[in-house]
Amino acid sequence: MVRIVIRTLPLLLFLSILLSACKPMVLEPVPDWAYPTNPPPPPGAPAAVSQGPFQIANSKRSFTRAELTNLFAAPDWRPEDHPAMPEVVAHGRQPDVRACGYCHLPTGNGRPENARLAGLPVDYFVAQMNAFRDGSRKSHVGGRAPTTNMSNTAKAMRDDEILAAARYFAALPPASFVRVVEQSMIPKSKIAGWLFRFDRNGGLEPLGQRIIEGPEDFEQFELRDPATPYIAYVPEGSIALGKRLAETWGENKTLECSSCHGPGYRGKENVPNIAGRSPTSIVRQLYDFRSSARRGAKSSEMDKVVRDMMNSDMLALAAYLASLTP
Repeated sequence: MVRIVIRTLPLLLFLSILLSACKPMVLEPVPDWAYPTNPPPPPGAPAAVSQGPFQIANSKRSFTRAELTNLFAAPDWRPEDHPAMPEVVAHGRQPDVRACGYCHLPTGNGRPENARLAGLPVDYFVAQMNAFRDGSRKSHVGGRAPTTNMSNTAKAMRDDEILAAARYFAALPPASFVRVVEQSMIPKSKIAGWLFRFDRNGGLEPLGQRIIEGPEDFEQFELRDPATPYIAYVPEGSIALGKRLAETWGENKTLECSSCHGPGYRGKENVPNIAGRSPTSIVRQLYDFRSSARRGAKSSEMDKVVRDMMNSDMLALAAYLASLTP
């Protein structure tokens, strides 16, 4: 009997190791703070809202509330800051193609709820639009308007419109307007739209293991000013940890983000610039890759990067990348 047990142990050990290797990594729960979803309006009559016209600093233009909410006319506060927009970027095509510049702004630098398009390689841009079209790129969290609207718009766009938008945004210089701050206690916040609004007079709350990102001036944000500054509160020590992960990731510590994303993570060939991006946007992309919600357009290149990532790894990596200059 003893002789039999000794002989079967190696086989049992082998099977145990094999099963362990084949067992898929458990996906952690969704980091809700990275996917803020606009709550429904409170019941009752809507609060009175000023209809404008509105003005902002360093602009000679003014816009009314109706103009600022027109999805088929991107509010362009400083047209001198960028080349002339193609029709699809400035106005889209009614009824289904929204103006690209409305959400992503005429400068292409976007907002935390979407993506920075400025400087993206043309081929990469086109590939992502095709992924939105065929449904291979989507959000792990369903029902978020920014992703749903992007998918619907991509499906309605013609190939020539996609190419025109790709060439326009590729020619724009990427910029970052987010300030990354390590802090354990932060101003209280609430979801407003698809990001957070801070209450500077409402006291403090513990940050915990989250990134809370929002505009420093919410009124300026609401006016769709491309120069709106943002602040992203991250846990203490996140930036240093994220730097280490970016430089020595993977089971053998041999994966380095710059090998694909280029020196300073500013992009290389058909790989996008990821330096200075919104940290919550970065976390969403990593989690969507990790959950297989985002596929297509060479997403397989990211599989080996995200397959062992925990939410805490994504948080730290995003904090570090967001702190860099594009």
